[in-house]
Amino acid sequence: MNGEILIYIAIGFAAQIIDGSLGMAYGVSGRTFLRTFAGLQSALASAVIHIAEIPASLVSGISHYRIRNVNKNLLLRLMVPGVIGGAAGAWFAASAGDRIETAIEIYLILMGIVILRRAVMGRPGGRGIGRLILPLGLAGGFLDAVGGGGWGPVVTSSMIAAGEDAKRSIGTVNAAEFAVTAAEATAFVILIRDIGSCGSIIAGLVIGSVIAAPLASRICKRVPERPLMAAVGLLIIALNLISVCSH
Repeated sequence: MNGEILIYIAIGFAAQIIDGSLGMAYGVSGRTFLRTFAGLQSALASAVIHIAEIPASLVSGISHYRIRNVNKNLLLRLMVPGVIGGAAGAWFAASAGDRIETAIEIYLILMGIVILRRAVMGRPGGRGIGRLILPLGLAGGFLDAVGGGGWGPVVTSSMIAAGEDAKRSIGTVNAAEFAVTAAEATAFVILIRDIGSCGSIIAGLVIGSVIAAPLASRICKRVPERPLMAAVGLLIIALNLISVCSH
């Protein structure tokens, strides 16, 4: 095993620890690395990330389900529109995805601020995402494919901001992510021809991610809810401020 693939394994491991424990940022962190250090174009970087995420999201979703960290009532209602939005977003990303990235990042910074406020003030009882789960899944899948990441930041942050339980929101979003990621990856394979040249990158990301997934779900289960919410909010704000300032 050469040194290059070991680097990609380390990146996959770190990205999945963040994603599985906080419910977001696999795509955001992985895509940033691929664009900065591997020189991949936006759509190709998004394609590579989503192909690598398929086995990782499967293991992560199963891990969350086994420790009862998934809201079964919301899972299917989130997954189906997510798949539709993800497939549409992959098509859009192949042509014009970069044009709306700044708008997405500003929205996510605002969501991070809302979540930090919830962490300080507490989560209101009796509220939840309700019927907004369908358009949220559609938007989350679309923006995830366009930006190379965003399913977790958009969906998890919005669910927590609406008053859903932080841990079960993270688990539910991770469980739905497998189907959404598979739909996006399939669309990218059809639309982009250069994916075959990225085999070593994908292999390294997959190995690191699968190793990290079970550990990340247990971290999520054991961390108290309000510190977890604060960590989610700070992570969203920091990552997207960096992205906005780099444009």
